[in-house]
Amino acid sequence: MPDKRKSGINIHTRRVISYVVLALVSLLCLFWFYILFINATKSNSEFGKGFTVIPSKYAIKNFKNLINGTLPVMKGLFNSLTISLCTAFLCVYFSTMTAFAIHAYNFKLKKFMFTMILAIMMIPTQVTALGFLQLIRGMKLENSFIPLIIPAIASPITFFYIKQYMESALPMELLEAARIDGSGELRIFNGIALPLMKPALAVQAIFSFVGSWNNYFTPALILKKDEKKTLPILIAQLRSADWLKFDQGQVYMMITFSILPVIIVYIFLAKNIVAGMTVGAVKG
Repeated sequence: MPDKRKSGINIHTRRVISYVVLALVSLLCLFWFYILFINATKSNSEFGKGFTVIPSKYAIKNFKNLINGTLPVMKGLFNSLTISLCTAFLCVYFSTMTAFAIHAYNFKLKKFMFTMILAIMMIPTQVTALGFLQLIRGMKLENSFIPLIIPAIASPITFFYIKQYMESALPMELLEAARIDGSGELRIFNGIALPLMKPALAVQAIFSFVGSWNNYFTPALILKKDEKKTLPILIAQLRSADWLKFDQGQVYMMITFSILPVIIVYIFLAKNIVAGMTVGAVKG
């Protein structure tokens, strides 16, 4: 009996310590968002007074000045949403289809193709930027969203993660049973593989969306017209404004405005991240 009580106390103590540590880490992560929201409510002159815990009263004014300013903020929001949503959907869908082909079929050069896809992950975007820009100019696709969406479909990192996930969540016996029942390959992929991959797809959709949303390098090379620019480009323009027109309150308000869609997407998809897995769908 004493050993059982001691064991129970140790488990309870470890659980309490774990919760305390997780709470502290969560507070540290959220603290910087709190500072961002506080700064978004300040006027430019209030930044010289240092950090304050209580929000100021200039949030609405900063927002109005931002919307009614010279930069097309709402158009930039629409552009970023269009590019990021299309990129996330197409990247996850076709990366899953590629992983399914490598996982479910046996064909010549299968290992070679898998190795080549992984090798592409080692090539930085900056290395191919000049050739990519020349190709875009040759195809006359400057100031177009197409060069930002279509190349993002081929994502080796997304493919690799989903391929590894498939090995534990998508048994071959289930696919064979579906084929015996007369299901076509597209129906197997869309009706069986994708539903079983929901947690992995949600994680990769978030990563793809956030990566595309925060992308500044490639859009800055391609998008030159103000009505085509995304929010990261507009934030950089706002920060580089003339010092007489520079307003820190507007800068922080625009950063806050730009991260809200990311938070909404995360909240919408986060429930699938910790959703129960249907591993072992083939029951004995």
